[in-house]
Amino acid sequence: MHFELQHTSRGGKARAGRIETAHGPVETPIFMPVGTAATVKGILHRDLADDAKARIVLANTYHLYLRPGTQVLEEAGGVHRFCSWQGPMLTDSGGFQVFSLADCRKITEEGCRFASHIDGSRHLFTPENVIDTQRSIGADIMMAFDECPPGTAERSYAAKSLELTHRWLARCWEQYERTQPKYGYHQSLFPIVQGVTYPDLREKSAEFVKQFPADGYAIGGLAVGEPAEDMYRMIEVVNAVLPADRPRYLMGVGTPANILEAIDRGVDMFDCVMPTRNGRNGMLFTTEGIINIRNERWRNDFSPLDPAGVSFVDTVYTKAYLRHLTIAGEMLAAQIASLHNIAFYLWLVREARKQILADTFAEWKPAILEKITKRL
Repeated sequence: MHFELQHTSRGGKARAGRIETAHGPVETPIFMPVGTAATVKGILHRDLADDAKARIVLANTYHLYLRPGTQVLEEAGGVHRFCSWQGPMLTDSGGFQVFSLADCRKITEEGCRFASHIDGSRHLFTPENVIDTQRSIGADIMMAFDECPPGTAERSYAAKSLELTHRWLARCWEQYERTQPKYGYHQSLFPIVQGVTYPDLREKSAEFVKQFPADGYAIGGLAVGEPAEDMYRMIEVVNAVLPADRPRYLMGVGTPANILEAIDRGVDMFDCVMPTRNGRNGMLFTTEGIINIRNERWRNDFSPLDPAGVSFVDTVYTKAYLRHLTIAGEMLAAQIASLHNIAFYLWLVREARKQILADTFAEWKPAILEKITKRL
């Protein structure tokens, strides 16, 4: 994998770059739709690539390990062939899913023992077998196994957790160098910076991970309960340490405002379930503000979903039609709303990139933020 830093905004830290992978290029800043089980929920790959203009998607190691399992994925020739997605893919390590299973997991030096959310069966994730699992999945970018503490964790717990994550990273890297890709193309391994909202721990973690000659680095453990301003402050601390010539990936973030603020602080890559999850519940992101499509005010509104007239998908659906589908409980409602929201997120990062390259990002960001954060 190769990353080219093409431009940094005048007087700022926002960056435009290009990542070259075995499955194609990715221009940054980039948003990666979340395809937990090797599918972005409710959306055909054709629509994801053509309408939403997605270039890279994320899949989940924990979920794919449990179902369909690594044997099926290996027999298929890897996740790209299994799900027929032609572009680049990234897999997270399962660390966040383990974090979310607090009531049915036990963390030790060895790794994490947990109960499957599907059938209650018992499993063990270690730094070594998580790398092996991601080799079997075959994504272009793999993530190191880490512990993700809650955003409100006390310092003593955060420090202890960070040391464990660092020891796990060393084991992940050793296993990564000991093994080879299974499908004939390069896989990158990104270390993850942790440290909750303690600046010295974040700085310590960033210094530790950059010792590993990785193709990129991730910032984890944010947007997990801490105030947004604390998240932005931690991004600034970490990005002051991480190498400027590698992509920086902020995991699991976030709202459109979160993404623009993080871009402003030098982040290149993002993922979040918000576009699809909120879309399934009737929330739309648009260039003029946020819409609850269930509201009565849209019953007779035959204008396009985006008030500014920007059509993010080839077919122009109206607010009245989408509201009708939503109220009626039609499956198509969730599909249209999810596709629209993902397309909006991808439009937003593409537009940010244009502004960075034109040296107008600093003026554009506050103006667009005021519009897209309003409730309509």
